[in-house]
Amino acid sequence: MNICVFLSAADLPETYTRPAREFAELIGKGGHTLVWGGSDVGLMKVMADGVHAAGGRLMGVSVDFLAGKARKGVDDMVIASDLAERKRLLLEKADAVVIMVGGTGTLDEATEILELKKHGRTDKPVVLLNTAGFYDGLKEQFRRMEDEGFLPRPLTDLVLFAEEPVGAMAYLEESLGIG
Repeated sequence: MNICVFLSAADLPETYTRPAREFAELIGKGGHTLVWGGSDVGLMKVMADGVHAAGGRLMGVSVDFLAGKARKGVDDMVIASDLAERKRLLLEKADAVVIMVGGTGTLDEATEILELKKHGRTDKPVVLLNTAGFYDGLKEQFRRMEDEGFLPRPLTDLVLFAEEPVGAMAYLEESLGIG
């Protein structure tokens, strides 16, 4: 399966790199492909290194203004002209989406896939990996949106909040009938 992972390109502490390495190993050992923003820095590099070391494939989608940070020697790399095209390509190439810790770019990517799901434009499984409670506030906000009628579909139809990488992978494989 092609697993798109939205995540930070920042250098982060072990609290965040450990789960990234664990999920990367699950992708690689499962024979899956990492579809990611293509950067060879920060948490993105941690993921790509881990997937590659565990025997998985790497499919990057970078963007013109970040092409200098793109990872070399991957199985497939596309350079998009802008962020909107990059998001579109990442989602096109993916069978499933995992949202890991990140900043505003990651949040933008997360809300894009959830909006597509909300409107029935995709049925790809989406997992939000809530490492160290990073997304507890967002989870609460989503619950409020659901409770107050802002979501036309139940939150559980849109995204699974997973606390650990193994739970995220199990959900993806079950959702896509793999394993």
